[in-house]
Amino acid sequence: MRVPSWLPLLLGFLTAVGPISTDMYLPAFPAIEASLGGRPGTAQITLATWFLGLAVGQITQGTLSDRFGRRAPLLAGTAIYTIASVGCALAPNLAMLSVMRMIAAFGGSASMVIPRAVVRDLADGHAAARMMSRLMLVMGVAPILAPTLGGIVLAHAGWQAIFWIVAAYGGVCCAVVWRALPETLPERSRVQLGPTAQLARYSAIARERSFLSHALIGGSALFGLFAYLGGAPDVFIAQFHLSPALFGGLFGVGAGGYIIATQFNPRLLLRFGPGPVMRAAIWTYVAATAAMLALAVAGTGWWPALALPVLVSMTCMGFTTPNATVGALSRHAAHAGSASALMGTMQFCLGAVSGLMVGVLSDGSARPMAGLMFAGALGAAIADQGRPAAK
Repeated sequence: MRVPSWLPLLLGFLTAVGPISTDMYLPAFPAIEASLGGRPGTAQITLATWFLGLAVGQITQGTLSDRFGRRAPLLAGTAIYTIASVGCALAPNLAMLSVMRMIAAFGGSASMVIPRAVVRDLADGHAAARMMSRLMLVMGVAPILAPTLGGIVLAHAGWQAIFWIVAAYGGVCCAVVWRALPETLPERSRVQLGPTAQLARYSAIARERSFLSHALIGGSALFGLFAYLGGAPDVFIAQFHLSPALFGGLFGVGAGGYIIATQFNPRLLLRFGPGPVMRAAIWTYVAATAAMLALAVAGTGWWPALALPVLVSMTCMGFTTPNATVGALSRHAAHAGSASALMGTMQFCLGAVSGLMVGVLSDGSARPMAGLMFAGALGAAIADQGRPAAK
């Protein structure tokens, strides 16, 4: 199947549901806690339930997309996401907001897992990495714009308006899938498996060394990312007193580093190969987070000192996550949906744990965030040692 030039852009637009839903409301954490009667740090629980919903939803959506094709589960998922986002806007307390976030994540997970499977339906190897990088370019715009937009909306209309905007985005995604997304999994390639057979399939995928090592590399990197997402509002807004708009700008700079890296990634792959590129990025990530942890333990009072290692870390993820995704799915063309779902579930379970831990360990300093980011980077380096050598 010839890939239309606009298809990666469309897939990136759909996948951006994840960063938009995660990043846009980060500046509103203190306002949500004040409005719904939570103590400082409790809004991070809504982030943990979001990640938990993504973890459960992705493994379900992957199975459905291998059985019914890519379009139908994506339509249903975006519809659920849209309705649940309306519920978030109307939530009267933190408990209900957490529940609605989990339901929204369950539906929105379709937009996280199925576009990756579509990429694998259409391409492999360097072609898939190039297509994934174009997808990441579009998806990467969301983290740049979302926190800034969230800060502006928060200043003029309150935190509930953020979720009304998110719901509107979900409605647009639903319409785009209905009108424009082609079906990339023909009926002859679809699989019908009972629960036992599906569990056996997941087990077989998880035992495959290349899948497991690449999925853990991506998952460990995201563990660090989610620690940053959960901890950054308290560190930079509550501790260093940055305005929500300035915090959004800081967040956008980090996302910009991520985007630039994803666009240079295909060029470096041609020259050095995916393994060396990913390994260099991982160890740079380790060094940056180690420096951040040292500064946090020392109690630095200068916020740019913490922001610089964050920028380096986000840039390293732009070289790590696309290559880890392609490496994990490369040997699973026959069941890309299931492999993508299992990978996403593993990664977002780690994300849920990270988001919960950064809230529980919150002590008014940058130490919990920096420590968990360093742990994620170290986990990626350990997983990289188990990656099979390229043939």
